[in-house]
Amino acid sequence: MSEHKPVGTIMGLDLTVPDAEKVRDFYTSVVGWEVEMLGDDYVMKSPSGEWVGGVCHRRGENADLPPVWLAYIAVADLDSSLAACTAGGGRALTPIKGGEGEARYCVIEDPAGAIIALLQQGPA
Repeated sequence: MSEHKPVGTIMGLDLTVPDAEKVRDFYTSVVGWEVEMLGDDYVMKSPSGEWVGGVCHRRGENADLPPVWLAYIAVADLDSSLAACTAGGGRALTPIKGGEGEARYCVIEDPAGAIIALLQQGPA
């Protein structure tokens, strides 16, 4: 998720689980994804090398993330989008993560109960 994309674009997918190794191996076996390390987590790639998503450990900053394939959608202003989320009947499931001068995101639940993350991209 390093390149800037237009607002409203799905920036990426992550799955955050307690046993990332087991889930990583599941997807390599079931769908043929290949693995690249990114810190302690895993970048999942198609056999042609195209980035597909991430499988992450549910610990540290990720300890409160739900074990779902989480899509990250680019927003222009995270604070404004969170206010609109609440006003529209949604709710924040996590605090804002990230900080000044870097990407910031928050996991939300929409009025129907679907979970997604809003991502304000950092400086280019």
